[in-house]
Amino acid sequence: MNELGFIALESAEPMGARVEKILSEWHEGEHFRVPVSCPRFSSGEAKGIVGASIRDRDLYVLVDVCNSSLTYRMNGTPNRMSPDDHYQDLKRVIAACNGRAARLTVIMPFMYEGRQHRKTTRESLDCAIMLRELEQMGVDRIITFDAHDPRMQNVVPLTDLENISPALQFTQALLTEYEDLRLDGEHLMFIAPDEGATGRVVFMASLFGVNIGMFYKRRDYTRIVDGTNPIVAHEFCGGSVEGMDVIVVDDMIASGGSMLDVARQLKSRGAGRVFLFATFGLFTSGMDKFDKAYAEGCFDRIFTTDLVYQSPELLKREYYCSVGMSRYVAALIDALHRGDSMAALVKPEHRIRQMLELYRQGPA
Repeated sequence: MNELGFIALESAEPMGARVEKILSEWHEGEHFRVPVSCPRFSSGEAKGIVGASIRDRDLYVLVDVCNSSLTYRMNGTPNRMSPDDHYQDLKRVIAACNGRAARLTVIMPFMYEGRQHRKTTRESLDCAIMLRELEQMGVDRIITFDAHDPRMQNVVPLTDLENISPALQFTQALLTEYEDLRLDGEHLMFIAPDEGATGRVVFMASLFGVNIGMFYKRRDYTRIVDGTNPIVAHEFCGGSVEGMDVIVVDDMIASGGSMLDVARQLKSRGAGRVFLFATFGLFTSGMDKFDKAYAEGCFDRIFTTDLVYQSPELLKREYYCSVGMSRYVAALIDALHRGDSMAALVKPEHRIRQMLELYRQGPA
């Protein structure tokens, strides 16, 4: 078996430190971290440097393209790093490895440019270009979480692309935080905030054994604002939510406008508690609108994972629950390195059903 090597780019340093610690604990104190850096010239140009040998190692590279907290200086002025900058740093590090690794796996929790997943006019398809570039650079496997459109893996059919759902971790977090949930169709419903989220909602609702509802976005197709047709209204399709706990599930919260509008509509229809699940909490417009909506009673709790950067302002909100994923990422790396089956990790239906059954039985 080739030696394991683990690289966490600066963008993913907090998660990387936690993952490396867990791997070390599992392997009797052995350390797998490979130091890397991407220093920049005063012009803003950069280069990737790998600080240790990676020859014939089973190498895993972790990157967070959504980390908006990092800056670099260009012509003497601070410049905030964008997803483009983080992706370029990833390519620099891969290039610095010179093809010497025995196997190279990129762990990119938020798929770069994944929201631009199809062409509708004369426009770029950056996610597809990214996947082809990584394939051409010798990447053997790509691991991502809750891709906006899983069909993007069709771009690189000969590259192993694992698209992993954090449904197990969300279920654990919810059942740990709330001991009074009634897990049946009379008291609980899963909600899709738009058509694209239906698959996620159907998956979780089928495991919980409850019904679903769905909102669809009615858009103004006569205008384009910020590259898309603006949403006019969210229309609801589904049964009554009167007095029920509802769980709204989506892949991300960006500005949060759509998610909060859905929450308000559910409350106006008489819903009881409203829980918001999103794999990636970006909160691109800040927390003020969420603070206001929470004060108004529009929702009860927001759950997002720690797979992307979380600001200190977010973490101190009383209505926010961070769903930890470090142990899961470490388990993925460990299983792949040992050549174990990924089925139980990628599709944890059995573990979710066991957890729900134990919860229904109540305290021993």
